[in-house]
Amino acid sequence: MLFALCGSVEAQPPTKVPRIGFLDPSTASGSAVLVNAFRQELSTLGWIEGKNISVDYRFAAGKRERLSELAAGLVRLKVDLIVVTGVQSALAAKKATATIPIVFTSAPDPVGLGLVASLARPGSNVTGLSNLTPELNTKRLEILKDAVPKLARVGLLWTPVGGGGDIQLKELRPAAQALKLKLEEITTQPDAKGLENAFQAAKQRQVGAIMTSAGRRLFGEKKRIVELAEKYRLPAIYIQKEFVDEGGLMFYGADYHGLFRRAAVYVDKILKGAKPADLPVQQATKFEFIINLKAANQIGLTIPVNVLARADRVIR
Repeated sequence: MLFALCGSVEAQPPTKVPRIGFLDPSTASGSAVLVNAFRQELSTLGWIEGKNISVDYRFAAGKRERLSELAAGLVRLKVDLIVVTGVQSALAAKKATATIPIVFTSAPDPVGLGLVASLARPGSNVTGLSNLTPELNTKRLEILKDAVPKLARVGLLWTPVGGGGDIQLKELRPAAQALKLKLEEITTQPDAKGLENAFQAAKQRQVGAIMTSAGRRLFGEKKRIVELAEKYRLPAIYIQKEFVDEGGLMFYGADYHGLFRRAAVYVDKILKGAKPADLPVQQATKFEFIINLKAANQIGLTIPVNVLARADRVIR
């Protein structure tokens, strides 16, 4: 009986290790801080890479045209789920498969972009988190106007590839007009030459402060952008906290670390049997305003006391 029992145990097939794909339009180094937040939350939930889950990472390195190819490659691998960062990655994955579950980490307008039917009932193989980026743009402009004396022109650095950047522009144009600010739309490529040219253009257009557009491609170049803002002595407000972590001046927006951690929770639920169509899209609920006085001193900017008083955190 003992030998029979042992034989029965040995005959059982090994447990299948879930395989997920991770698609990002930026670079591995540029996205590392957020990817680590995602991985840490997966680990907290009991999913250990190389042990009971495997992750295939794909980074487009700022080349949007590669996203469709990378998404198709993950589908061919027959992954059990695809995590996507950025609007263009989400659209590429959705086009590549209608059956493999897809979780997006942050999207400004998932319904308007066609990713889901509604926030409450996504209705397909796609769900995830919304960062509410468009709704926060007016607030960022107001902060810039209050922080920079006599501000008249604001430059928006953006990569014209559709998706989140386009949505942001539609929101910013009327907001700038209402605040009596001239919005200078400065297109750029997410590389050293493109960004240098963009900052030179900002100075030529007599821009008094800058904003960065939504999108993972510019996020991957956050360190370079912060350095250029200091070089050209341009006050800046960013939509991701990680820019301030690199030495940037101001941040106002959603907690992206939190969004990536919550994406891991969605992965956990789906791998345990939940269907994306039944998992409502969650919107960002935590927002933060951070000022870096070190950066202000480096460009000779004095932040008014009333603006400092509104900050959740001041780096001195």
